[in-house]
Amino acid sequence: MAQGLSYTGTAGWSLPRDVQPAFPAEGSHLQRYAGRLNAAEINSSFHRPHSRATYERWAASVPAGFRFSVKLPKTITHTQKLAGTEQLLDEFLAQATGLGERLGCLLVQLPPSLGFEQPKAQDFFDALRERHAGPVALEPRHASWFTAQVDDWLAQRRVARVLADPVRHEAGRWPGGFTGRIYLRLHGSPRIYYSSYEPTLLRALASRIAIALREGREVWCMFDNTAGSAAAHNAVALQDALDKEPE
Repeated sequence: MAQGLSYTGTAGWSLPRDVQPAFPAEGSHLQRYAGRLNAAEINSSFHRPHSRATYERWAASVPAGFRFSVKLPKTITHTQKLAGTEQLLDEFLAQATGLGERLGCLLVQLPPSLGFEQPKAQDFFDALRERHAGPVALEPRHASWFTAQVDDWLAQRRVARVLADPVRHEAGRWPGGFTGRIYLRLHGSPRIYYSSYEPTLLRALASRIAIALREGREVWCMFDNTAGSAAAHNAVALQDALDKEPE
């Protein structure tokens, strides 16, 4: 089986002062970030739209192998709760596809209160798939999404279920849905958004990722513990550990 692809990065591309020596000294923050890491998660798209020209500018700032994941707007996931979102999807994709080949994945994060209702979910993912054939990762938070039946349903649509830390439900300790892609979102624990991950955990994670890569899977590991400088430190440490793993 062919070697898989690994994407490591953070939510956004902030470079706190104490981590800047690990990155190139020249260029914009994004250019410097992309000189060390090969992916970033655009979370700001959840809160507000960006122009297509902005996405095009970001894409032009990074190397050819760099990839972005882009979080769907909260108007789709939290306000509309996936219902009647066709026009909103059209508007969002018209903007985000400005990334061109550097658009690596769409991230759909659901509110904790939104359970799995198959008719609504089917309408939404059918509409999304009519418009976007590329990678999609789903971060549900209601317990009803964490079943073998829903995992099979997502896999049929090539949608990966995110493994998010801290884990909310026992079945969430493992990724689910489409098995060709693993998407990890590490928010920091025990203190969400703040806590750093220990070096021993990151080395163990690198070993697990290396196994998945040898199995031909695509693996995303995004650090969202961005309230301080933990995310950038952790991403660099994980990438260093991955570089030492045998292929």
